[in-house]
Amino acid sequence: MARGFSGGFGGGGNMNNLMRQAQKMQKDMARIQEELAAKTVGASSGGGAVSVVAACDRTIKEISIKPEVVDPEDVEMLQDLIVAAVNEALRMAEEASAAEMGKVTGGLGGMPGLF
Repeated sequence: MARGFSGGFGGGGNMNNLMRQAQKMQKDMARIQEELAAKTVGASSGGGAVSVVAACDRTIKEISIKPEVVDPEDVEMLQDLIVAAVNEALRMAEEASAAEMGKVTGGLGGMPGLF
């Protein structure tokens, strides 16, 4: 064993400070997740024929379909419009979520398994 090696990382003070910072980051992330659940984004397709509202926690809150777009002879078109609007709303929700979380994690969120 090498002389002078204490087995630590430069003293307990640094480790305590690191733990406090990690706890603060966890609290901040929990607060932001609550805020994201309340924040919504909206998207539409077909020139507004189908509209979707999603929360930034990636849950769909509302889907609106204009009656004139409902054609029993062309259900596929309606399905495509719904899928397009939902995907766009979820993309926007993910983007907003990532931006808010990035404020807390300072870019650490890109490390798999860390958060």
